[in-house]
Amino acid sequence: MTHPPVTPALPADLAVPDYGRSTLADVLPGVATALGVPVHRGDLPVDPLGLTAALTGARRVAVLLVDGLGADLVRQHADIAPTLAALASPAGDLSAPCPSTTPVSLTTLGTGLPPGSHGVLGFVTAIPGAEGTLNHTQWADDPDPRVWQSQRTVFEQAADAGVAVTTVAPYLYRGSGLSDAAYRGSDYAGTVSAGDLAAGLLQAVAAGPRTLAYGYTPELDLTGHVRGVDSPAWRAQLSLVDRLVEQVVAGLPDDAALVVTADHGMLDVPGHTRLDLDEEPELLDGVRLLAGEPRARYVHAVPGAADDLVQRWREALGHRAWVVSRDEAFASGVFGPVDDALAERVGDVVALARGTWALIATRREPGPSRLAAYHGSLTGVELAIPLLLARGRALD
Repeated sequence: MTHPPVTPALPADLAVPDYGRSTLADVLPGVATALGVPVHRGDLPVDPLGLTAALTGARRVAVLLVDGLGADLVRQHADIAPTLAALASPAGDLSAPCPSTTPVSLTTLGTGLPPGSHGVLGFVTAIPGAEGTLNHTQWADDPDPRVWQSQRTVFEQAADAGVAVTTVAPYLYRGSGLSDAAYRGSDYAGTVSAGDLAAGLLQAVAAGPRTLAYGYTPELDLTGHVRGVDSPAWRAQLSLVDRLVEQVVAGLPDDAALVVTADHGMLDVPGHTRLDLDEEPELLDGVRLLAGEPRARYVHAVPGAADDLVQRWREALGHRAWVVSRDEAFASGVFGPVDDALAERVGDVVALARGTWALIATRREPGPSRLAAYHGSLTGVELAIPLLLARGRALD
């Protein structure tokens, strides 16, 4: 008698995000609830982080997301980020979603839902029914953002409840598909610098008697990718982020609060833990589309090759990645419950890197393959993100 293969258990060094209890998806629902907004997020609780209590008395809240600011990185660099290190942590570390990458995280924050519900399921994903992929950071209006991501955002729900809602983020991202998917319902105030972000966030949070101002800064993540985590450039950028937060805290209205969080952590990837898929023909045989990113790969098979591809990738990668089929990945819960209509955006094979491994592709993806640091998988350093709080003087 033959038996079906046993699905590999999630390795001990990877973790399933605890959706509905302590993830990035839980931040805005809690903030909005504290502002008196009736938040709807299906079967998930509206405020599992206890932000209603932590924000008691606040009628105006600013939420700042620092791209790439992992919780471990804050703790390890308290000397160069004293403002961040001194902020309160009302709910401890949170978890990024899966994959731990910016488009997924920003949409998870904005909708208050796990990736399997909102449909932005990777950095690059297949477009079902088309022979192509969607890079969510280069997304304009095709596919239509309101169709691709059809869930109502927390920003929309807050605006409907009479809260003045503003996104303060770089001009470059205004009108993008990702901004529409993640932030729709908010007024978009474009920024040109860190100083502009600080001033714009303070202006937005003070603009009315009940406000929700959201700010986003990408430079720490970009510096880490290009120069490496804890490089002199990265440390200098973290110091600038700390100064930005210091300026916002100092300028908060007395009845306002600032919440600081992130979308993911990141880690350096040395040369000896890089596997170049373009140099591994046996791994690409039967592949129709290669999507995802170096630490969270989605592999779409030609018809009839999916089962064989799963086994070949699993055997070839061994300890370097957790390799499962699409259905096995869904059953593990890493994406939260997945809407059937969204399933084919994920590959027939899902490979999440372990340790410091990265599955690069030097010919297909020359730019991303040259980066110094990455994220995307489910290791602790990638998943752990901070939740930090500063309260205005009248709230202390």
